[in-house]
Amino acid sequence: MGSLRYLDLSYAGFGGLVPHQLGNLSTLRHLDLGRNYGLYVENLGWISHLVFLKYLGMNRVDLHKEVHWLESVSMFPSLSELHLSDCELDSNMTSSLGYDNFTSLTFLDLSDNNFNQEIPNWLFNLSCLVSLRLYLNQFKGQISESLGQLKYLEYLDVSWNSFHGPIPASIGNLSSLMYLSLYHNPLINGTLPMSLGLLSNLEILNVGWTSLTGTISEAHFTALSKLKRLWISGTSLSFHVNSSWTPPFQLEFLGADSCKMGPKFPAWLQTQKSLVYLGFSRSGIVDTAPNWLWKFASYIPWINLSNNQISGDLSQVVLNNTVIDLSSNCFSGRLPRLSPNVRILNIANNSFSGQISPFMCQKMNGTSQLEALDISINALSGELSDCWMHWQSLTHVSLGSNNLSGKIPNSMGSLVGLKALSLHDNSFYGDIPSSLENCKVLGLINLSNNKFSGIIPWWIFERTTLIIIHLRSNKFMGKIPPQICQLSSLIVLDLADNSLSGSIPKCLNNISAMTGGPIHGIVYGALEAGYDFELYMESLVLDIKGREAEYEEILQYVRMIDLSSNNLSGSIPIEISSLFRLQFLNLSRNHLMGRIPEKIGVMASLESLDLSRNHLSGEIPQSMSNLTFLDDLDLSFNNFSGRIPSSTQLQSFDPLSFFGNPELCGAPLTKNCTKDEETLGPTAVEENREFPEIPWFYIGMGSGFIVGFWGVCGALFFKRAWRHAYFQFLYEMRDRAYVGIAIKLKWFHQKLRRYHAGTVAMKMN
Repeated sequence: MGSLRYLDLSYAGFGGLVPHQLGNLSTLRHLDLGRNYGLYVENLGWISHLVFLKYLGMNRVDLHKEVHWLESVSMFPSLSELHLSDCELDSNMTSSLGYDNFTSLTFLDLSDNNFNQEIPNWLFNLSCLVSLRLYLNQFKGQISESLGQLKYLEYLDVSWNSFHGPIPASIGNLSSLMYLSLYHNPLINGTLPMSLGLLSNLEILNVGWTSLTGTISEAHFTALSKLKRLWISGTSLSFHVNSSWTPPFQLEFLGADSCKMGPKFPAWLQTQKSLVYLGFSRSGIVDTAPNWLWKFASYIPWINLSNNQISGDLSQVVLNNTVIDLSSNCFSGRLPRLSPNVRILNIANNSFSGQISPFMCQKMNGTSQLEALDISINALSGELSDCWMHWQSLTHVSLGSNNLSGKIPNSMGSLVGLKALSLHDNSFYGDIPSSLENCKVLGLINLSNNKFSGIIPWWIFERTTLIIIHLRSNKFMGKIPPQICQLSSLIVLDLADNSLSGSIPKCLNNISAMTGGPIHGIVYGALEAGYDFELYMESLVLDIKGREAEYEEILQYVRMIDLSSNNLSGSIPIEISSLFRLQFLNLSRNHLMGRIPEKIGVMASLESLDLSRNHLSGEIPQSMSNLTFLDDLDLSFNNFSGRIPSSTQLQSFDPLSFFGNPELCGAPLTKNCTKDEETLGPTAVEENREFPEIPWFYIGMGSGFIVGFWGVCGALFFKRAWRHAYFQFLYEMRDRAYVGIAIKLKWFHQKLRRYHAGTVAMKMN
């Protein structure tokens, strides 16, 4: 072994401390210990004996205890490649050493570490550097103009850091640069430097999810004839080019989500014959789809034009894309036809109309490969035809918010790979067909707001793959069976507004997804359908805190039980206190009796609790004061008694949260507690409820309303100037509220989208 020059132990499954005896292999030129996932080094002193080393690979070797790693690896005058990705490095790279021995270095990979500093100046003196990878760190500060000194650089990736300020203009000096990624540096701002247009060898440009603004013009692409991938999604850049412009490049990937590409559809797209991915979501296009679009688009496997205002009739169009997202636009007419190649189709939230049967029973030249179908939020009508046996690749079906009716056809049970079924907000009726029992991997079932009736089939509560059961606002009856406790991955259970009876099962603490136990991969399989660069995500509208809210990317983090507006009886099981991860609990408008479980205060994640309009009694548990995340509470119209527990949390709620409990006292109610009232028993509570306090309260409130209403309206009626001023004030308040809400929603929407956009971009890298 004394003359060994090449040693590659990567991916060998080794673990433990790297032996210092490796330093005895003094003739080594190439040493790779990377990707062993269990190796670690405490002292790199032994490496100083490898004086002829040209290649050092230690990716995934834990070096966090070696604070002098930089001094150790800079001792080799012949070192040309240094791979230290994901080594838990976080020590400062700034040193008084000159690193003169690094002059031969051509490849430097320090990605996926914990560096939290500016890029050290010595790095810009590595004049032979060809590849520099610093992504997935916490580098900060401005990117120095000295970057332009690395004239041989071909590959530069500084994505997923915290750099701020403009992109240095000197980047135009990197004439050999082929790959440039500044992706996900939210504080990089300014405009795209014109010098980028000089990079004649550039093939991949990714500046997505930065704060770049301004205009992209033809001058930015003057010499970019080799450009293949352009990613500017998540910026505020605007495309302004001549309508007759012919780009010098042929793109394969174009991601421009959230950029301004409109209002007209960019005509220059017709020249791009090699596109594999086109992303124009939220791009400000307000236009009728041009005649050339569908023929042009039929050759693009992945296309996303969602969230624009593109209109047109697609009745005669045959969609051929592998993945196509036209959701949230203004398309109309009958549903388009599909080729067998389509795998994901999302045309939700448009104005498609007509019968659904011709679409479902269309004939294809081959077997359909469709996996995800979302035609929700349109104006489709008619009954579901019994043609589902022709779509056996389907895993996600969303037909909600249309005008569909009839019964669920038996052939839907032939979708044995079905993971998510959403038929909500239609007029379906009848029983849930037994054929759906064949859908063994069903993870989400949403039949809410229909006219389904009968007993909820037993197999639903034994389908252990289920994570979301959303059956609210139907006519289901019967009891909630104890088998529901077998659904260990259940995160949303909404059976509200039905005619269910019986008691709440006591075994709910077996639902590990709500107690803090592990969540299996089935969650992601039910909520997502992905195909390479595009991802379809299930969404769900939940009624929380009396308001409807749509959840998509963060749906997997929601934990909710809503059994309100049924005929449930008995007590609240004490086992429910074990649901530590439960955020939203609504048991209101039932016939529940007894006390609130004493240990309810250990439900630390609880944000909303509604127990109103039941027959609950006794004192409010003192432990409720520990619910620090609780921001919505309703205990009204029960038989609670005694003092409301003192805490900043409970006293901050509106008195209406406790209204209709005459024997309750203490803040936030105006009724003070006497010693007798604090210890008032159930018998006294019932006796005191006979006093006519509540009717007099309503009489007083009604009289006050009449006087106040006519006092204000009378003045506005007779005083014209007052009337104009008053309504002008209301209009101004409305506009301010609208603008504020719109800004907040846009910010929140962008935050939610970042995770998915990051996944796509990293795949590009």
